[in-house]
Amino acid sequence: MKTNFDFLMPSVNFFGPGVIAKIGARAKMLNMRRPLIVTDKFLASVPNGPVTQTLASLDEAGVAYAIYDEVEPNPKVRNIQAAKALYLAEHCDSIITVGGGSAHDTGKGTGIILTNGDDITTLAGIETLDNALPPLMAVNTTAGTGSELTRHCVITNEATHLKFVVVSWRNIPLVSFNDPALQLDVPAKLTAATGMDAFVQAIEPYVSTNRNAITDGQCLQAIRLIEQSLRQAVANGHDLDARTKMVEAEMLAGMAFNNADLGYVHAMAHQLGGQYDAPHGVCCALLLPIVEEYNLIACPDRFAELARAMGENTDGLSTREAAELAIKAMRQMAKDVGIPASIKALGAKPEDFPLMAENALKDGNAFSNPRKGTKEDLIALFQQAYDAE
Repeated sequence: MKTNFDFLMPSVNFFGPGVIAKIGARAKMLNMRRPLIVTDKFLASVPNGPVTQTLASLDEAGVAYAIYDEVEPNPKVRNIQAAKALYLAEHCDSIITVGGGSAHDTGKGTGIILTNGDDITTLAGIETLDNALPPLMAVNTTAGTGSELTRHCVITNEATHLKFVVVSWRNIPLVSFNDPALQLDVPAKLTAATGMDAFVQAIEPYVSTNRNAITDGQCLQAIRLIEQSLRQAVANGHDLDARTKMVEAEMLAGMAFNNADLGYVHAMAHQLGGQYDAPHGVCCALLLPIVEEYNLIACPDRFAELARAMGENTDGLSTREAAELAIKAMRQMAKDVGIPASIKALGAKPEDFPLMAENALKDGNAFSNPRKGTKEDLIALFQQAYDAE
């Protein structure tokens, strides 16, 4: 556990039903004269949805804007290049992202190439950015990625089918908005996928080699909240209490992994997402119990604590027995919310596993995994996820 560390998060974070109405006033305070709204076509078309409410708040504050609504899942290099072109053509001076992780990553990526050079693929890595991004605010609409809070920008190179990450404190939005009321109509499958992403992002930092005392508390509370609310949010999207708890959990997990980092689940999930354009949260959920079972011997006491946070009764059990209950609870959560059993459902092919394993070990998330594996180890983990029933 680290005792000397920095702790990064947006300087202002609005939370709770109705906070979307504050965005216009905050944009004005930041002297945003013409922000580029970065979102997708679906959200832009929802009557009285997140985009409509964002624009209404900006209109009320007298803030002009332009709209880029071509965000794709697993955002591509082409998306940020197109957004940059519109930003320049419309004489924008700032960025407001509206959506989940894909919108936030697209907005961050756009900001990166506006101020740090047009080829973002050369900037993959940690603290590679020399210049500040344009002012950035993030309106979040899913309880999952935590991207509205973090220094991570995840982009897919469509030419190579590889996801890469630009990690920098400069990527952190100035202001985040998490309004649970915006999520009441999120479909069950998306709720499950994004919720499992938050679950993974609470678990991986807790066993990360970069963990610290602050992130430990955030992880455990996030896990408790997800145990209390994810199943309910999937079953009934209009359960505002469940939605609110999931947003609280997502924020805590986002803050935790922003500072303690992740592990092989995300390193491997990035390969599945890049290769097969698969939903990130589903990739993470499918890999979670398999990777953490592999990690268990590195820190069984940590997994025993995770089991208790997940509501498992560990009275009278050895540390190892309690730790194994955590893996069982992870599998049960994924099953309950409808995650498929195998990465076969994503179109995975065993012949791709060697290259995917090699690239996963190069992913920035791999370095904080608690157990150090080889290429052959990760091939075996991909195979287990493929053979799972």
